[in-house]
Amino acid sequence: MSGTGPLQGLRVVEIASLAPAPFACMILADLGAEVIRVERAGDGGQGLLAPSGVLDRGRRSIAVDMKTDAGREIVRKLADTADIFVEGFRPGVAERIGIGPDDLQARNPRLIYGRMTGWGQDGPLASTAGHDINYIAIAGALEPIGHKGQRPVPPLNLLGDFGGGGLMLAMGVLAALHERTTSGLGQVIDASMVDGAALLTAFVHGMHASGLWDEGRGGNLLDTGGAFYDTYECSDGQYVAVGCVEPHFYAEFLGLLGLSNDDLPMQFDLDQADVAKKRIGEVFATKTRDEWTDVFAASDACVSPVLSPWEAHEHPHNQARGTFVEVGGIRQPAPAPRFSRTPAPVPQPGSDAGSDTETVLAELGYEAASIAQFRSEGSI
Repeated sequence: MSGTGPLQGLRVVEIASLAPAPFACMILADLGAEVIRVERAGDGGQGLLAPSGVLDRGRRSIAVDMKTDAGREIVRKLADTADIFVEGFRPGVAERIGIGPDDLQARNPRLIYGRMTGWGQDGPLASTAGHDINYIAIAGALEPIGHKGQRPVPPLNLLGDFGGGGLMLAMGVLAALHERTTSGLGQVIDASMVDGAALLTAFVHGMHASGLWDEGRGGNLLDTGGAFYDTYECSDGQYVAVGCVEPHFYAEFLGLLGLSNDDLPMQFDLDQADVAKKRIGEVFATKTRDEWTDVFAASDACVSPVLSPWEAHEHPHNQARGTFVEVGGIRQPAPAPRFSRTPAPVPQPGSDAGSDTETVLAELGYEAASIAQFRSEGSI
């Protein structure tokens, strides 16, 4: 399933796992790389894959029992043909299986080996279990999110699994790919969701160092501490998002609400923000979300409707840009970013678990008799 995007000609071998590593490989596949996903033989990979039909798009799939000698050798032989290898095991598991970096790079020195974990390959927590919420908690990315006087609210699993995890892994392997053009060698990418989520807080650290982020949760410039950066409920129970930080945008915002600076505390007086929020909230409660969308549509007041993931495709801007596509009957985000000369094609559905096993083995040079023997032995 190689595409026509900027990564056309690259081969990626992905050991099936959950969320962050599949997201990284989805990005690589979207941009034209050939991605072959290796599932567990015997269970169709269902113990490892989220039943989404989205993160697995654009892949061929083989099923291999890596507990067998033949299964492990199939993975090694597949890695011999690859540019990038991606796994999401706990530290040390790939080595015990016999498909760790040393095993594969001894045979293919140009191989870039991407390792996706929550805690990283070392450190006191490296061998323990965890999920997105745990990783972003110790990274300092969870504590600031929420309203004043309320508990931290996890932003789904977007910061750890996807922003700090899969996206960082994809960036890492591409950086290593560039370095390989001069060195001729692959290397190991240790992508940790803790590290990645911490990196995403760089701006907040800069604000704090400048004395612009000193209050607790919900009391700062961009964490709903100000009336100009928050969400407001409308008469139909839906919400609008307000982000008019600059004074001239804020003035336009107030004007379209029928308010003025004389009616409210000073914009950046965060101690009086609740007073401003109450008055602004009263005005927003007089119309529906879509009515307010029409009011602000042609303005620079920085007001947008808060859309659910299931209605975002209906927004005229998203329709005009093709931000969402339908793949295999499932509406989902289109590939990003966009390229002027080598655009990514509309993704294709991923293969059913293990459905390409015999085809891929034949491409690796295995004879039909050997493939039949592997199947009878349970290695595939």
